[in-house]
Amino acid sequence: MKKGFTIVEVSILFVTFLIVALLVAPLSLDETMQAKNASRWRKVQSDFLNIYYSINTQKDLHDFDYRAAFDSVLAGEIKGDAEPYKITYMNGTTPDSEYKFTNYKLTYSNAVVSYRIYNSSQAGALGILMYDVNGSVGPNVWGKDIFGYNIYPDGFEPFCKKESAAKQKQDCSKSGTGLCCSSSYLNSGSFN
Repeated sequence: MKKGFTIVEVSILFVTFLIVALLVAPLSLDETMQAKNASRWRKVQSDFLNIYYSINTQKDLHDFDYRAAFDSVLAGEIKGDAEPYKITYMNGTTPDSEYKFTNYKLTYSNAVVSYRIYNSSQAGALGILMYDVNGSVGPNVWGKDIFGYNIYPDGFEPFCKKESAAKQKQDCSKSGTGLCCSSSYLNSGSFN
């Protein structure tokens, strides 16, 4: 009569558990990182509201150089320049020129911010801003760790805020750009 397991049987069982763990772990780690980045994005919302109020109290936005005011207010948040790095959409493609940025700045919270103030108003917007919640550390993907705002005379608005929840969810998927995650995560409170 046989008692217990042989070394071969135990080894096969161990290898099987190891393979399953290796297959499941990346999915779990990616979801954990995504949840953490979405939480960071939600936490900075009040900071951007304060930046807007700081700009707006300086003078009527329509009567002066918004770019200069934005630079002066944001200067208090900036630790220094950040090295340029590659950013992609959620679907793996390279962003079009509208969502490519230069002049990256590192904040005191080690996030990276960049913005573009338009020379003329486009659809009422004064410009756009990108915010990488974990700095140049990967994945550097719109909707995963990079989020954005449209800058209007009366405040900042996350990308796609006026889009339907269905449109936001579609864009905030592996087949979308990830731009709408900027609003989707704030509305739903989750990253799925």
